[in-house]
Amino acid sequence: MASNRHLGRIIALQSLYEYDFRHQIGDAEATVEEIVSRNLERYEETIEDKDFVQRLVRGVAAQSEALDAFLQPIAPEWPVKDIARIDRCILHMAIFELQEFKDVPPKVAINEAVELAKAFGSDNSSKFVNGVLGTAYRHITEQTTPGSTKAKGKEA
Repeated sequence: MASNRHLGRIIALQSLYEYDFRHQIGDAEATVEEIVSRNLERYEETIEDKDFVQRLVRGVAAQSEALDAFLQPIAPEWPVKDIARIDRCILHMAIFELQEFKDVPPKVAINEAVELAKAFGSDNSSKFVNGVLGTAYRHITEQTTPGSTKAKGKEA
């Protein structure tokens, strides 16, 4: 199943990248449902865990603004709009996995994101993604809001 989920993450990344691009250029006909369904159809015989892919894509698409808001204080020298689209999609996917997929070990989610960045990003993408996700993971496990020094419900 692990390699199956790796392929699933690639399909999710391609789907989110296409949706983000088409949404940005104002393509009113672009729907995340149609895009992910089409991309999954290509791998009908290979992908067993289609629910994982669909949940990941739908969740990231639905929460992209919240993911941007979480991401911005973690990488303050990089405005979210200036992060390369592919890196932003990878970061959104990994942060969503860290927050919502309790059955995925955090190290797996981070490692998968780094591998996607190596395969699809620029020369420095994997280092950037790894650094940002390390900080994101600390905020998630410490239940802090990025940019604050207080843990949720606790004084720092």
